[in-house]
Amino acid sequence: MNSYFERRYVVTGIFVTIALILLGRLFYIQIIDDRYALFADNNVLRKTIIFPARGPILDRNGKILAQNLPVYNVLVTPKRMKPFDTLEFCKMIGIDKAGFDKRLSKAKKYSPYKPTIFEKQISVEKYAPLQERLSEFPGFDVEARTVRTYPDSVAAHFVGFTGEVNDKKIAESAGYYRQGDYIGISGVERSFENVLRGQRGVRYRMVDSRNVEKGAFANGAFDTVAIAGEPLMSSLDIRIQKLGEKLMQNKVGSIVAIEPSTGEILAFVSSPTYDPNLMVGRERGNNMMKMYKDPYKPMLVRPIQATYAPGSSFKPLDALIALQEGIITPQTTFFCPHYYQAGNHRVGCEHFDGVTDLRKGIAQSCNTYFCNVFDRLMNANGAKNIRPTLTKWKGQVNKFGFGVKLDVELPFEYRGNVPTPLHFDNVFGKNRWRSSSIISLAIGQGELLATPLQLANVEAVIANRGYFYKPHLIKAIGDKKITKAEYTQRNDVGIDAQYFEPVIDGMQDVVDHGTAEASRIPGIVMCGKTGTVQNSRGKNHSVFVGFAPRDTPRIAIAVIVENGGYGASWAAPIGSYMIEKYLRNAITRPKAEVNYIINHNLLPPPPGWKPPVKKLSKKDSLMVDSLRKDGFKKNWKKIDSIKRHFKKHHTDTAKHAIELKSASRPAKHDSSRYKLVAYQPKRKEDEQ
Repeated sequence: MNSYFERRYVVTGIFVTIALILLGRLFYIQIIDDRYALFADNNVLRKTIIFPARGPILDRNGKILAQNLPVYNVLVTPKRMKPFDTLEFCKMIGIDKAGFDKRLSKAKKYSPYKPTIFEKQISVEKYAPLQERLSEFPGFDVEARTVRTYPDSVAAHFVGFTGEVNDKKIAESAGYYRQGDYIGISGVERSFENVLRGQRGVRYRMVDSRNVEKGAFANGAFDTVAIAGEPLMSSLDIRIQKLGEKLMQNKVGSIVAIEPSTGEILAFVSSPTYDPNLMVGRERGNNMMKMYKDPYKPMLVRPIQATYAPGSSFKPLDALIALQEGIITPQTTFFCPHYYQAGNHRVGCEHFDGVTDLRKGIAQSCNTYFCNVFDRLMNANGAKNIRPTLTKWKGQVNKFGFGVKLDVELPFEYRGNVPTPLHFDNVFGKNRWRSSSIISLAIGQGELLATPLQLANVEAVIANRGYFYKPHLIKAIGDKKITKAEYTQRNDVGIDAQYFEPVIDGMQDVVDHGTAEASRIPGIVMCGKTGTVQNSRGKNHSVFVGFAPRDTPRIAIAVIVENGGYGASWAAPIGSYMIEKYLRNAITRPKAEVNYIINHNLLPPPPGWKPPVKKLSKKDSLMVDSLRKDGFKKNWKKIDSIKRHFKKHHTDTAKHAIELKSASRPAKHDSSRYKLVAYQPKRKEDEQ
C-alpha cells in the first residue's frame, strides 16, 4: 500500500516537472525569444520603413543647390531564401557570383532573421525590371531611398555632403538611426541634419506564401506617413558664387562676401573646390580618399578654417582704435623716409611717402605711418605699462571679430589669433619686451591671424560705421521661413561713427588713385584696402578687402589668393569683379581681362616637389661628347648653349609644373602630366 502511494507521487512529480518544463519553454518562446514571432510575422506581414525626402537647399533667390534623386536598396532576409537562379539575379543588379556570396555571408552574420542591405543605391533603370520579377527571388525585397544630387556642382564646402551613419551616431540617436541610414557629414547637411532629415513613416502589408502583397494590414491602422524634411534657404547668391569659383580656379585661397545690412553671407568660396556629386554613389569612398591625398587640400573649408596674417588690410582697424583713444586725429602726420626704425631693426615701406597724414597713409598703405600709430597706442600709458595696454588693445580688436569665433553655422570654425601679453612673455621674457618688439602687429603681420570670414566681417563693420550683424549662411528655415533672433541683433564694436569717415576716405582713395586703382569699377564708388602678406613658404599672399557702394553699402568682401604676390595684382581685381557682378548682374569691363584672371594658374608647387629633369637625347649627348674631345675649355660656350636649348625645350619650370587632378596619378603616356592644375568641377551653366 505504501509503495503504491509512493509511486503515485513519483508519477505526479514527473508530470508536474514536464508541465513546468513545457510552460517554461512556451514562456521563453513567446516572451523572451522573438525568433518565432518574427517567423510568424514574416509569413504574413511585411514592415516597410518609408524614408522621407530630405529637405532641399536653395540659394537666396530660390535656385536649387541640393535636391534628391530616387534610388533603391536591395534587402535580404537569409532565413526566407529558397533556391533560385542566382546568376540571373546577379545579372539584374550588376554584380558577380563572388560578390553575391560575400554580401550574403555578411548578411547572415548580421542577422539571419532581419532584413539587411544587400546592394545599395541601384538606379531606377535597374529597379524597374527587378521589381517585376522580385517574386522569383524569395528572401529579397527592395526599399525606396533618395540620395543627394547637386545640379550646379557649386558651393561644395557650404552645402557639404551626406554619408552612411556610423556606430557612434547610431548609439547617440536613441534608436532613430539604424545601419544603412544616411546622415549629414559636413557643411549645412551636417549642421541642419535635424531639419533636413524629416520624419520616417512605417507601412505594414499582408503577403502570401509567394511574397506577393495582398493589401494593407488592419486597413492601415498602424501605418504612419513620412514627413519630408524642411527646405533651407541659404543666403548665398549662386550668380557670384559661380563667378567666384571660376575666378579662383587653379588658385589656392578664398572669397567671402557679406551683406553688411543683414550679416547674410553672399559668397563662400574655398579653392580648390570639388564637385559635391563625387560624394554620392558607389565611388564616394574612392573619390574622398583621392581628395584627402591631394596636396592642395580641396576638402579644407578655407573661409573658416584657413588662417592668414591680415597684412595691410588690418591698418584701417588700427587707425579706428587710435582715433577712438585720441592717440591721433585725421590730421596727424608722420614723416616716412621709406622705412620705420623699430629699435635696432627697420620695417621697410614700399614708398618714400614723405609727410603723411591718415588719409594718405591708408591710400598709399604706408608702413611707417601705422608703425608710428601703433607705437603711440602701446606707449599711451608709459612703456612699463605695455602689458595692460596690449590687453586692452586685444579686447578692442576682438570686438571686430578677430581672434574669436563668429559662430557661423558650419562645424570646425577656427578663431584665428590675437596675441596676449603672456605670449610675448614666453617669447622675450617677462617685462623684457616693448612696442618695438611687437611692431609687426602694426601692419597686420607677426602673430596676428584671421580667417577670410573675419576679414570680410571687419569690412562689414566699417561699411556700417561701427557695428555688424552676426555673419550667417542660412537666410530662412522651413516653409515658414524662420530666422534666428541672434541674426537680427546689432553688435557694436565700441568705435564712434564719426571716426569711420576719415578712414573710409582713405579706403576710397585706395581704389580711386591708390594701390588698387587698376581695379576701379566705372560708375561705382568702391572702398578697399590691398594687402601683401608675408609668407614663410613661397611668394607673398595677395589680399584685398573692401565694400561698395560707399554711402549705401550692399556688399563687403575679402579675397585671399595664396602665393599671389601683391594685393593689387590678383585679389583686388577678383574682388572688384565679384562686387560689380552682384550690384549690376554683369561685368562691364573687357571680357579678356576677366578671362585672364580665370585662366591664370597660380598654384604653388606641392611641398617637396621638384621639376623632373630628362636625360639628354642621344643626338645632344653625341654632340656634347664630340665637343669635349676637341677640348672642353675651347667649346664650353657651345656645350652651355646646347644645355640651355635642352632646358628650354625639354624641362618644366614653375610655369609648367605637375598636373594633379584630385591627387590621381596621370597615365605614363600623358604629355601634360607636369602641369600644375587643381580639380575644378564641371558646371552646367557657363556663367560669369
